Amino acid sequence: MDGNTTLTPASRWLGYAGLLPQIICVALAVSGHEYRFSALAGGFAYAAAIFSFLGGVWWGQAIASGKGGAGAYLVAVAPSLLAVALFLPWSFGWEWPGPALIYLGTLIMVSPLVDRALGIAAKDFMRLRVQLSVGLGVLTILLGFVADAIV
Repeated sequence: MDGNTTLTPASRWLGYAGLLPQIICVALAVSGHEYRFSALAGGFAYAAAIFSFLGGVWWGQAIASGKGGAGAYLVAVAPSLLAVALFLPWSFGWEWPGPALIYLGTLIMVSPLVDRALGIAAKDFMRLRVQLSVGLGVLTILLGFVADAIV
């Protein structure tokens, strides 16, 4: 940790611990456990909640920085809307959850590009964001491929 960090050790550890629910969902899905479909649904719900949370982070950063134009707020509401849109196929009984998990994981993986474009986040926060987003994104995409194999 460098001397200019804005992150506490607790924020880092709890950030990494946030990957555990998705790790558990992947483990249950690949194990053939009787709860594997529940693991797929839980993994989708968790990834969607985190993706929506990221929109809230962008909204808060835009307000706190005073750099919040209409574009920043529009981008901030997009994750929640996209997460709901990705849930609709399951709601209508269409092909789900594999494609939705893959799309959602990809969106999470590329979400730090939004932070970079907004130019508001601190550098140490961005390092952690990239690590966590790549981790959750990869786990969610993996869950999507597992879903395609078992559903």
